[in-house]
Amino acid sequence: METNKVKQIHSFGQSIWLDFIDRAFIGDGRLKALIDDDGVRGVTSNPAIFEKAISSSDMYDGDIAELSKGNKTNEEIFFGLAIKDIQDACDLFKPLYNESNKGDGYVSLEVSPFLALKGEETYQQAIQLWKEVDRENVMIKIPGTQPGLDAIRRATAQGVNINVTLLFGLQRYEDVALAYIAGLEDHLAAGHEISHIHSVASFFLSRIDVLIDPILDEKGLADLKGEVAIASAKKAYEIYKRVFSGERWEKLAAKGANPQRLLWASTSSKNPAFKDTKYVEALIGPDTVDTVPLETIVAFRDHGVAANTLEQGLDKATEALARVKAAGIDIDKLTQQLEDEGIEKFNQPFEKLLASIEANKGK
Repeated sequence: METNKVKQIHSFGQSIWLDFIDRAFIGDGRLKALIDDDGVRGVTSNPAIFEKAISSSDMYDGDIAELSKGNKTNEEIFFGLAIKDIQDACDLFKPLYNESNKGDGYVSLEVSPFLALKGEETYQQAIQLWKEVDRENVMIKIPGTQPGLDAIRRATAQGVNINVTLLFGLQRYEDVALAYIAGLEDHLAAGHEISHIHSVASFFLSRIDVLIDPILDEKGLADLKGEVAIASAKKAYEIYKRVFSGERWEKLAAKGANPQRLLWASTSSKNPAFKDTKYVEALIGPDTVDTVPLETIVAFRDHGVAANTLEQGLDKATEALARVKAAGIDIDKLTQQLEDEGIEKFNQPFEKLLASIEANKGK
């Protein structure tokens, strides 16, 4: 029997996590089947994913009614619903978490998107959610905004597993990696073990190309369409290898510290002219994670090609970004625009979700 193509990815050191969560999906065995058949090794969620899950199902109505009996805000009701799903998914992944020596088996829950530019509130809510979920294989998602950097460091210093989300630019990614390292140093200095702390930094891909490809057309760089995000990811991996080596890191590694793995997000192809497994295939490599929507997992299972591609064509990646810069395209400005738009893209479904909870209260 042919080896499952999605499972093959893990033989190159990359973990596939599912970018989807839904109460029915957990309860009816479909998530367990993905773990067993496709080798899926974790789950990520975000406000848009929960909005679809809660507004399109009556499975949450009973809990909404129950949670509505107190003085809870709609946001508190949402987190009550979400935490239950996250706990169930964490329990499902616990055997894998143990088998992988805590390397995988994580389920991510995001702080309120309304807090993306509020560092102190982000930190406080991250600690609160960590305690309420009460599972060692949960990751709390914190946006990698400028105000989020201090929250990432402080939460890591409290021993919380952090999934840093919404990363588009290389400098911000490096700042995030250094915030994680500083958090480990703080935790160690306070007299704690650090070997149990795990973290990922989620670098978003296809949205970069959606924004930049039309500009490339205008600048006569059409041959680079669909390549800038992949080139940026390859350069991010170079940063990862540099930051998580050397004297400062080795001191932490000697105490059992785990590197903050790069996670590829937004890996479904938004351009129908591209192969639907393009971004997954281009960035398979050791010590990384790829969080993939269900339809992309299905597509890869059918016709994906698993190979160790992440460090192939590094010179080409460097050249591509140099050509973009030489054409007068300010990638830093564009990645900041993507961060701003990304915050809004999570705010909108979250507002819709809270309105849906309000409407369901009276049922």
